[in-house]
Amino acid sequence: MRQRDLKLFRRLLEGRKREILLEAERALGTMNESEEAFADPTDRAALESDRNFLLRMRDRERKLLGKIDEAFDRIEGGSYGRCEECDGEIGIERLKARPVTTLCIGCKSAQEAQEAREQKG
Repeated sequence: MRQRDLKLFRRLLEGRKREILLEAERALGTMNESEEAFADPTDRAALESDRNFLLRMRDRERKLLGKIDEAFDRIEGGSYGRCEECDGEIGIERLKARPVTTLCIGCKSAQEAQEAREQKG
């Protein structure tokens, strides 16, 4: 992969990481601020449901942060943009859509097809 492309993906990954960390700080502040007492149990349940959803989102973002750090390692190691299954090139458009991906579209499609067969069988 060309250096220009690697710089583009590094910037994309750095920007996404920054967004996730800022959103996590905001979410934490929001969760800590709302120590309200609810007379209506339905309101309390709605708040708890919202908090659980927010925690699930933060957990997904935490995992994405790990994938972003792994992508930085691949950039530094020279393997970024190579499929970990077939060692072929991952297309630029695929990387732009999902810069943390480690599989080319062919291998990802095969993986998803295998998972679908396993779920059926």
